[in-house]
Amino acid sequence: MNTRHHLSATGPVPGLAVFPLAGQQGVRAAGEVGLTTRAIWEGVLEQAVREDDDVYYLELSGVTFVDVAGAGALAAAAGQLRDGRRFVVRRPPPALRRTLDLLWPGQPGIEVSTS
Repeated sequence: MNTRHHLSATGPVPGLAVFPLAGQQGVRAAGEVGLTTRAIWEGVLEQAVREDDDVYYLELSGVTFVDVAGAGALAAAAGQLRDGRRFVVRRPPPALRRTLDLLWPGQPGIEVSTS
């Protein structure tokens, strides 16, 4: 799953690139999560829900923006995890952290890490 940028008549549209993490269950993403990339993001989350490991890492240091719908997709996917499983969201963009704190505070399936 790797999509970078799509060109439109008005110029480049932000993309989202997703790569497996080496040595850990999870992905590293770069780009933006918005209307044009939501299907990629939701596909990543759907696959993560199907995995068996207790922790699924989302390395987001290369992500510059996640819209509210993208944050909602993460919260919804976390709600589908069986007991004891969680997403560890590493170095998310500040707006994602604020959105999760505001709209989905204390979501048990999401752990946000700044390191």
